[in-house]
Amino acid sequence: MPSPWFSFSALLADHPVALWLAALAAGAALCCLLMLLLRLTRARLDRLAQPAGQGVAGAASRILLRTSWVVLALASLLLAADLVGAPLPGRAGPGHLWFVLIALQLALWLDRGIEVGLTHAVAARGRAGSITATLLSFLLRALVWVIVLLAMLDNVGVNITALVASLGIGGVAVALAVQTILSDLFASISIGLDKPFEAGDFIVFGAVAGSIEHVGLKTTRIRSLGGEQIVCSNTELLKQTIQNYKRMQQRRIVFSIRVTYRTPVEQVAAIPALIRAQIEQQPDTRFDRAHLARLGESALEFEAVYYVMSADYNRYMDLQQAIYLGVMRDLHAAGIALALPESILHLARRAAREEEAAA
Repeated sequence: MPSPWFSFSALLADHPVALWLAALAAGAALCCLLMLLLRLTRARLDRLAQPAGQGVAGAASRILLRTSWVVLALASLLLAADLVGAPLPGRAGPGHLWFVLIALQLALWLDRGIEVGLTHAVAARGRAGSITATLLSFLLRALVWVIVLLAMLDNVGVNITALVASLGIGGVAVALAVQTILSDLFASISIGLDKPFEAGDFIVFGAVAGSIEHVGLKTTRIRSLGGEQIVCSNTELLKQTIQNYKRMQQRRIVFSIRVTYRTPVEQVAAIPALIRAQIEQQPDTRFDRAHLARLGESALEFEAVYYVMSADYNRYMDLQQAIYLGVMRDLHAAGIALALPESILHLARRAAREEEAAA
């Protein structure tokens, strides 16, 4: 016994308008069903996302939100037309139309996936990564849409060989014309991904020392110690050896003290312990060593090494001052004098020559 559906299709075979009306009705029903399934799927993913909107489930839900109802409606209509046997206008076959719809929807999902992924990366890295994320988002989205557009044109029978060749030649010409700008743009991406510094970091390179104010697409702005703003090309900045003091976990300090040779040996032997005691009294410090390092030309030279467990320069200067003052007090209390730069000149008088000169 033949199926009622096929009997109905055969009955309307000579009435394309009636077939398309039936296809529209079936497509509308199918589209509503697909939209309901999509909403239920997103609701399930939202319940699985912990915390809300985060994780793989949250990302998948946000990507599905980019599903185009126009593409969904056209796909439903195309499927319904194929089921009822409605004739397609023009010479485009259903295979080409299916490819265009699927490619377009995949491009929309990829576009949203890039946005979701880069948004998560910016949230993890902080505000400093927003510039890089914006540039990467633009480049990746442009790449996706160019590939999808070329694929759709090729699928519908357009010869894209000449178009691809023209795009290649044009791309080379543009790259040569703006190579300096492109170099800075890719340097900005490198800074965003590698993170040699961020806004707020204090860096030193060459003769420049200052705090990073802004990392842009082409330049980086630095506020120097003198107060002026220094604008540096990203490409030139990455060519330098950069010292990032903001990321310093501890600061190694070396200082020396000079005492006179008139100091007794017993007191000389006690000076390293005296220096160590002063260093260990200060908070946020770690003593390393203190020794009689050199027998200088005019003084006994002691060398001490310790670490300040902070990157704050002002904090380091406060601790260094406290250590110096404490050592000076202890030396004064012990009767040990600090050596001053001096030189002794011995003059020999020759009495005979003086007598001859007098005669």
